[in-house]
Amino acid sequence: MRIDILTLFPGMFEGALEESMIKRAIKSGKADIRVHNLRDWTDDKHRKVDDKPFGGGPGMVIKPQPLFDAVAGLKRRASKVVLMTPQGKRLDQAVAKKLAKAGHIIVVCGHYEGIDERFRQERVTDEISLGDFVLTGGEIPAMALVDCVVRLIPGVVGSKESLEFESFSAGLLEYPQYTRPADFRGFKVPSVLLSGDHNKIDVWRNGMALKRTKKMRPDMLSPAFGAKSRRSGIYKEKR
Repeated sequence: MRIDILTLFPGMFEGALEESMIKRAIKSGKADIRVHNLRDWTDDKHRKVDDKPFGGGPGMVIKPQPLFDAVAGLKRRASKVVLMTPQGKRLDQAVAKKLAKAGHIIVVCGHYEGIDERFRQERVTDEISLGDFVLTGGEIPAMALVDCVVRLIPGVVGSKESLEFESFSAGLLEYPQYTRPADFRGFKVPSVLLSGDHNKIDVWRNGMALKRTKKMRPDMLSPAFGAKSRRSGIYKEKR
């Protein structure tokens, strides 16, 4: 999978792409991630990318020329052009899964007061936000998106099952996890997990996932979410 990132601050991505799972995905050849300075596509000697908004108002707007030219230089036949913006659709696991199926993504990091609307209308295929808050720019959201998508590329995560049983993948938050020792300073692992009875363990995990979701994210238990969970086979009602 190829991911091109357009940003005014390429240095922000150095650490994010050189550690952990993303580094391994790049090294193994499963992901080809390239960070580009948008100023490289400017057509003036000062490499200016922004200008004052028509109609007045505070701040600056990223000009259309470098955006159009950058995408033209990077775009393939079926590329997705993703704009990170507070006005976009909120990033969730379903959005990540959809993008993970694309062969090529161009991620545009918004900045200043935004980008020229003509680029948004003519070239952007997806607009994505991390949530209802405003950050300095689209770089941190872009890092989150890349991490979320890359780990869904086949072969990046060692165990396919670990992806299927994660929070949000099954319509519920993930159940609690424990490891050795079974008794840590008087804090004990639930006995059912030590029983060896996998049916009882499944029932316990499903029940705990539902309990945690009710407490932390009750909005996920709408009829739509519930139907999705039951179809997934992760949530099993007690009869």
